[in-house]
Amino acid sequence: MKQLLTGNEAIARGAYESGCHFATGYPGTPSTEILENLAKYKEVHSQWATNEKVAAEIAAGSSAVGARTIITMKVVGLNVAMDPLMTASYLGVRGGLVFIVADDPGCSSSQTEQDNRMIAKFAKIPLLEPSDSQECKDFMAFAFEISEKFDVPVMIRMTTRVCHSKSLVEVGERKEVVISPYEKTQKYCSSPGLARKNHARLEKMLVELEEYSNHTPINHIEWNKKDIGIITSGVSYQTSKEAFGDNASYLKLGLSHCVPKKMIKDFAAEVGQVYVIEENEPLIENEVRLMGIDCTGKDKLPNLYELTPEILRKSLLGIETEATNTIDEEMPPRPAVLCAGCPHRSMFYAVSKKKNAVAANDIGCYTLGMVPPLSVTDTIFCMGAGISAGLGMDRALRISGQKKKVYGFIGDSTFFHSGITALIDAVWNNHNIAICIMDNRSTAMTGHQGNPGTGYNLSDSDGPMINIENIVKAVGVPEEKIRVVDSYDLKAAIQAVNDAEAYEGVFVIINKGPCALLKDVQKERADMKCRIDQDKCTMCKSCMRIGCPAVVIKDGKVSIDESSCNGCTLCMQVCPFNAIEEVKR
Repeated sequence: MKQLLTGNEAIARGAYESGCHFATGYPGTPSTEILENLAKYKEVHSQWATNEKVAAEIAAGSSAVGARTIITMKVVGLNVAMDPLMTASYLGVRGGLVFIVADDPGCSSSQTEQDNRMIAKFAKIPLLEPSDSQECKDFMAFAFEISEKFDVPVMIRMTTRVCHSKSLVEVGERKEVVISPYEKTQKYCSSPGLARKNHARLEKMLVELEEYSNHTPINHIEWNKKDIGIITSGVSYQTSKEAFGDNASYLKLGLSHCVPKKMIKDFAAEVGQVYVIEENEPLIENEVRLMGIDCTGKDKLPNLYELTPEILRKSLLGIETEATNTIDEEMPPRPAVLCAGCPHRSMFYAVSKKKNAVAANDIGCYTLGMVPPLSVTDTIFCMGAGISAGLGMDRALRISGQKKKVYGFIGDSTFFHSGITALIDAVWNNHNIAICIMDNRSTAMTGHQGNPGTGYNLSDSDGPMINIENIVKAVGVPEEKIRVVDSYDLKAAIQAVNDAEAYEGVFVIINKGPCALLKDVQKERADMKCRIDQDKCTMCKSCMRIGCPAVVIKDGKVSIDESSCNGCTLCMQVCPFNAIEEVKR
């Protein structure tokens, strides 16, 4: 039976059919939907982890006792999981262990577009690259097979376009895999003595894997005209086919590390010009050149962003393609802003009034604190750095004698992910920082997944709600230096910021209010609106300084778009002339 599935849905289906027992990961676009879909199959236990490092360690433990296990994450998530990944490659597996990493060429939702194929090579593990949804499903079975055959973790490298594009998939039945009884072993005890032996084993495995890659059906040749021979992998195969059609022959690599050297040499000997087409880094191209094969690749192709058929035709064939998807009118710009009614807005507004404020921000919706008119943010590095980067800023500012107050913004999910250790460092090293934990009861930007503070998990079953305030107290912040603030109480937010400003040391503000886009919140606030009394309005535009997209200028007057407004009343609270009122529809 065939189904129309996204790549993420197909990965989930493939894991299910392949007898996967356990799945974990951390949400992050474009990978999030893999676990969300896998959780629908009750035969597989699926759960979110607090971060990617924890997820990788959980997965390694599950594999060590014999369970087929997958771990999912987005491109930068692998950076967090590198420590356990590198060790797992040395130690090997018992049950198949598959890292599914979703890269993001073009940075559609990521702070970098790093090519994690290079990390697979660095970690000395097999790398699979599906090009469509059918291969996503099929490659899961190969990944488990390869992992168990060669005693090594396997990486499946997804990309945004493959994750989110739909194509037909032939689905099958689940293959039940029995977990054999665990017997005590020191195979998974990493020590210098064992590491030296395991490194030698790993190098021997790579030689065997290369031989396997020459015969596996996921590496194959498609013969057409032989003037041009294209070596490619993943979504670049689809792009190449669209650009060249039957005017070229193709060596498609599903297993791109280790590359099938014999197959590549045989293919190159049969064709004229060899093109190596891959997005971002020249992983395959470098291997081809090391074999002494003359080829064209990144000398003509960009290593930035996604490749398109138009780019290939222009770069490799010198053919300019006329755009066919033009529009008649220029579209107005739509800059990213905090949503109407966003609970983060009050805290950013309060800090924006402090002229000596310096703010480190974290990854999530609250990155939008950098957008005018709030314009609070000075740095955005990575998850957890909303606190830790702020610590470095505080120390350097104090060393240089600059009278600045440092604020660190971090979300609730991100606090659990990697903010707790940074908070401990702040207390331990006597930093002067105001930490604003933006608790919106959701991992909002990736689609409202649960986190340890929400009270529910991936399977929607109830779990304990981890209290952020208790954690803050437990690491040594005194109760009198903690403020828990209602997100929609602007006066309380301003007072909390004033208190933080006056205090030397670690001060924590927990800004609490659920995301405005949560279904329950939308239902609860559906009839709550704000309206401007035009007779009282003086056009001072104070209400526009909160940066709410529902507050607009229409026909030369400031007004509130009631279709966007959810009655949070922040605009009403900043109006000096009481010209805004709360109404119910």
